[in-house]
Amino acid sequence: MPTWQQLRDVKLNEYTDAADGWGKVSSRSNADKDRADNGMFAKIHDTQKGETADKATADVRQLSRNYQYLHTECGLIRTALNGLAAELAAPQKKLKQALEDAENLKFTVKPDGSVDYPTQSFVLAPGTNTAHDGAPVPYAPGKGEGVGSADANKGKAEDIAQRIGDAVREANEIDGRYAAALRELKAEPGLTVSDATLADAAKDTKAMQQAAGKYADDDKIPHGKSPKENADWWNGLTQEQRDEYATLYPASIGAMDGIPSTVRDDANRMVLAETRAQTQLDLNAIPKQPQEYIQNPSGQYPAVIKNPEYIKWDKEYGDRYEELNARKKGMDAIQARFDRTGQVGRDGELPTPEAYLLGFSSEGIGRAIVANGNPDTATHTSVFVPGTGTNLEGIGGNIERMERLWRTSTAMSDGAGVSTITWLGYDAPQSIFTDAPKRGYADEGGPLLNDFLGGLRTSHEGDPGHLTVTGHSYGSTVVGSAARQGTLPVDDVFVMGSPGMQVGSAGDLDVSKGHVFSAEADSNPYLKGLRLPGPLDALTDDKYGGFNVPFVTSDPVPDIGGWGHAPKKLDIDVLPSWIDGDGMSVVKPQTPTNPDFGATIVDTDGSRGHSGYWDEGTESLLNQARVTVGKYGQVTHAD
Repeated sequence: MPTWQQLRDVKLNEYTDAADGWGKVSSRSNADKDRADNGMFAKIHDTQKGETADKATADVRQLSRNYQYLHTECGLIRTALNGLAAELAAPQKKLKQALEDAENLKFTVKPDGSVDYPTQSFVLAPGTNTAHDGAPVPYAPGKGEGVGSADANKGKAEDIAQRIGDAVREANEIDGRYAAALRELKAEPGLTVSDATLADAAKDTKAMQQAAGKYADDDKIPHGKSPKENADWWNGLTQEQRDEYATLYPASIGAMDGIPSTVRDDANRMVLAETRAQTQLDLNAIPKQPQEYIQNPSGQYPAVIKNPEYIKWDKEYGDRYEELNARKKGMDAIQARFDRTGQVGRDGELPTPEAYLLGFSSEGIGRAIVANGNPDTATHTSVFVPGTGTNLEGIGGNIERMERLWRTSTAMSDGAGVSTITWLGYDAPQSIFTDAPKRGYADEGGPLLNDFLGGLRTSHEGDPGHLTVTGHSYGSTVVGSAARQGTLPVDDVFVMGSPGMQVGSAGDLDVSKGHVFSAEADSNPYLKGLRLPGPLDALTDDKYGGFNVPFVTSDPVPDIGGWGHAPKKLDIDVLPSWIDGDGMSVVKPQTPTNPDFGATIVDTDGSRGHSGYWDEGTESLLNQARVTVGKYGQVTHAD
């Protein structure tokens, strides 16, 4: 508990100087972590094989984890020292002012904080009296009965004693808060940062948030603001303040559209590492799963029965076990993408670029925004919005799709930088039957997509980059909803297997004419040429209504989903040739592959099914790449 003498004499600049030192260690650790993640894994992959490679990879992963922990903990110490110095400045100033007032009045401040003062009274003989902190209010100057008391110095002395006591109490409260948080910042002995140690770093961060909340308050972060407002706030901070906010509130900073991608990546990796460690600890705490089936102890039919121990375990732990494993699978996929940085692909493919984690959350179905290459410096950026069934557990496949697009686009970019981004920044529908027909997911996701795209525009360095948004399946509905509810800040729109976009024409998508592209996979090769009998035969002919029998086309989603998410158009006088008589009316969904929509319908030769648009060597993948790098003249059109 500091005394008033200690509060008076403390040199706050010594705390801030020490904070600078811890900050340098934190920054250096972060840089070393990046070197391990972005360089060492690739060298191991390229030079080592078998058990040697596995052992070296595990060692480098542990090294990266150690640096991550150092980055976090040293950053927290820096913040604590800076916060302590900043908060102690006010009570120290209050104390020094009280001491100065005492000196001017020729009062003496005693070691215990009481104040000796000369008596000043027409009744009493001259002498000395002592004023203590906590005197009754009437004796304080300017307050009620104390005004005009027999001894004018008494109220002045008690006021000074009160201010000294208040300053010391305030300093003690501040010191106690920070001391408690700093005492928790300790690591296990040795060179291994375990899951428990890394998960404990998240608790340390929460404790420091409470300790330093008056110094760096989460309320000062602009939640729910535009990308420009976010950027203005960030740019108005000193570098030290930026570092402290990123350390104290990594989830909030990592989610901010409009601030630099490198900052968001560092913050989100911190959250990912700590969440992944805690998830593993939670899994370890669940008792081992018993064998599900056992031999029937009665020896009768059936020979095998469900193990009663398993039934008990499943009832108590089954759902939680599945939830944790699903979460861990997604986080492992993101970490695996980090580990692939710098690796050369098959047949001398381009090395995988650095990854940037621009968004992450394990809540609900999860969120993950993963970029290949830095979008802030790229000339060409493509943002991919996945559709129904997308969640954190299955994010690995969508990350790999964007890696393929990055390689294909970079190969034809003439040396210009390319970034491709998987954007799971919304709650995607999970069931094709109960969720996908609903528009609410798109209505909520559209504004979030606009904010993210606007953030890329805001954080981009130099001249504006070329920005494309691609949507697959329900993801295309989100893209259309973003345009319907706001303004898509992009140059090109490319959609695949779209069930409709909530808008009726390409002109509603906020881009120039000729810059909306749509793809629908070729007819099923096993049914190609099949003519259905009777009236159904006409439905396979595009000139009669523009739709196909489901599953004769390779991707049935546009034909089925269009009745839910696409505006409808009434075509008059459409009549198959085998019917005699006057014309009839046909209602057609305005999906992006309906020629009336006005999009450029691209060739998808080689693509099969609803999810084959990124298959290697297909025209669908090549056309996505051509649009991504702006080579529109090379885009091949569907027949």
